[in-house]
Amino acid sequence: MSAAQWLSGGGLAGTWSRVEGVDLAVLTGVQSATRATPVRAASRMLSRAGEHALAPVALGLLGAAVDRPRQGAWLRATGTVAASHLLSVVLKRVVRRGRPVDLRVEVLVPVPSRWSFPSSHATSTTAAAVAYGRVLGRRLPWVAVGPMALSRLVLGVHHPTDVAAGVLLGVLAGTSVDPGPGGTP
Repeated sequence: MSAAQWLSGGGLAGTWSRVEGVDLAVLTGVQSATRATPVRAASRMLSRAGEHALAPVALGLLGAAVDRPRQGAWLRATGTVAASHLLSVVLKRVVRRGRPVDLRVEVLVPVPSRWSFPSSHATSTTAAAVAYGRVLGRRLPWVAVGPMALSRLVLGVHHPTDVAAGVLLGVLAGTSVDPGPGGTP
């Protein structure tokens, strides 16, 4: 098969179709497994906290307020978290991948736009975990990253690949932070 044939038919289109099939299977599996659990309520709470990077940015500003010796590093890290969120929003408008649309997927919260790739919640939460860990000079346990990433699927607002891309973008953003003296390079 030539490159042109691969790109126009069986190759890229076929591969993307398989990816979307796996995305849907994972998404519906997660929703099915969490249907009658308190996970849905917790996911809604996380969704609200992560909207427009509110909680991750607030956490960084709190760090800057209470950790005066590293205030500059906290502010740089917080700016990086906010910038990662903005970048994810711009990428959504460039990529223009729609949110999950399937009768088997329950959308459980309102969404600010119809675009889903990458997940901004996953991006800003991961960027915060990585960037703030660098400021503190230790690797933070990604306590919030897993639950936030999972919440996007529980609530039916993202494909799993949207979430994975958001986590990757957050890691890249977070590692760009200059931690300053005492931080983790």
